[in-house]
Amino acid sequence: MLSSHDDYPIHQTPDPVCQPAVSDKNFYDRYWFNGYAKDGEFYFGAALGLYPNRRVMDASFSIVKDGVQHSFHASRLAPDDPCETCVGPMRIEVIEPMRVVRVIIEKNEIGIEADLLFRPRTACVEEIRSPLRRDRRLIMDATRFTQFGTWEGSILVHGNHTPVSPEHVYATRDRSWGIRPVGEGEGGKPAGEPQIFHLWAPLQFEDMCTHAVSQEHADGQPFDNFALLIPAYDSPEKIPGVEDPGVERLLGMRHKIAWQPGTRWAASAEFELLRPAADPYIITVEPILRFNLLGLGYVNPEWGHGQWKGELVVGGESWNSQDLNPLDLRHFHVQQVVRAKFGERVGVGVVEQLVIGPYAPYGLKHQLDGVEV
Repeated sequence: MLSSHDDYPIHQTPDPVCQPAVSDKNFYDRYWFNGYAKDGEFYFGAALGLYPNRRVMDASFSIVKDGVQHSFHASRLAPDDPCETCVGPMRIEVIEPMRVVRVIIEKNEIGIEADLLFRPRTACVEEIRSPLRRDRRLIMDATRFTQFGTWEGSILVHGNHTPVSPEHVYATRDRSWGIRPVGEGEGGKPAGEPQIFHLWAPLQFEDMCTHAVSQEHADGQPFDNFALLIPAYDSPEKIPGVEDPGVERLLGMRHKIAWQPGTRWAASAEFELLRPAADPYIITVEPILRFNLLGLGYVNPEWGHGQWKGELVVGGESWNSQDLNPLDLRHFHVQQVVRAKFGERVGVGVVEQLVIGPYAPYGLKHQLDGVEV
């Protein structure tokens, strides 16, 4: 099947561009964004994913404000042209590659609309590729880049308007593609109960951004761990290119998390960004707002990523953030907007947490227990 992009010299295999080079049903290609007010007034997230071997494309948008989280979801038969990045009323437009991206949700029956423009503060940063195998099978292997920026535009939720200005709202965007668990199960030997420790912490300061990640086994041994210092610019025109030679790649990160009692949600945290032959950089964070990634399809039994729902299906959901059971598996995966301190710098960012199953360093012994304090 040919597409318009077959007219460009971008092929990596003898096949047309729309034909994945791997047959794994869990191959994916995904846009992901967050946006958060610097004072913690609101947080929103947006995502659009293509799962070509499952013939599915889906998209979600979710915002938490005034203690309530609202979500829009849509799913469709994947288009023949992979650059047709729209699912019902929601679409992603790449205005300037690696720089400017637009997220649009047209008027729809769910009552959530948006028109948002992402502009960068940093170049794109490629994260370390860390394949993960379990029970002899490759279950995760992806390329991912992260970029920091701002948002401009507006959001309308059930008649309530939220203006979004670049002076007030920071952004992180994440592009990734490869293999990860998505869609319906594929049969075979049951994989057993999952174990995940995932910490992802992009933070923004006036003159720079920091990015730290740790993914670990149950004993605390990391299989993916890195830390970065990334120059930030007051104008996109000053960003030196797709990648920035000024990015400082450190040795990795260590974390000390104080948990909310009886949960797997952080109450505060200290991160050590490790340097060769020098004391680590120390960053402390305090959460000011919680966003449940259930609203973007993560661990969502109805709107999980890559699930076949039909030619085109649109839906929505809302909940009060204070009514959630913190030990319900659906609510383990969160991003918290945090105030951050790095020496004399004061900034804001997000800390994403997903901790499932036992994790010895913080005393977690079972699948769904909370941290005892």
